[in-house]
Amino acid sequence: MSCGLALAAALMLSDPSVAAAAAQPPVAADAPVSVAHEPLFADLVTRSGALKTIVDGWIASGAADGDGFMAGPAFTGFKTQATDLAARDLQGHLVLKERGTDNDLKCILRGISEDMPKKVAAVEAAPNAAERKVALEELAYLLNDNVEVITSPPKPAV
Repeated sequence: MSCGLALAAALMLSDPSVAAAAAQPPVAADAPVSVAHEPLFADLVTRSGALKTIVDGWIASGAADGDGFMAGPAFTGFKTQATDLAARDLQGHLVLKERGTDNDLKCILRGISEDMPKKVAAVEAAPNAAERKVALEELAYLLNDNVEVITSPPKPAV
């Protein structure tokens, strides 16, 4: 037996995760590939996560309930970034459409690009603190969804 085979056998016997990984069936050649590592989609994840952190901070602190908050630099800057994110989500949709992919991610990205400005507008239009908190929570959920749909492993077509 060669040294390499002996080492491989020893590793398989000593680490149960190696044996478990080896027991998995091979990945099919036509299995869906995650786009999360591609620069455009990785950027969407980064931007969405950063904006969600901001929204979560506003929810926790109640900062959005302050006088003049919607006209202030924090919210106007956020609104600009959210508009840019929506445009980038649409770009992601168009990239996947151009590739001829027929999957949920393509449709979800388009939906997020359409919903983002509506969620931001709902925060602006909320007449009181309770409704603003609900609008912020819905916006945070949408931003989180943007991260999760990109980073979740793709499922094979059934």
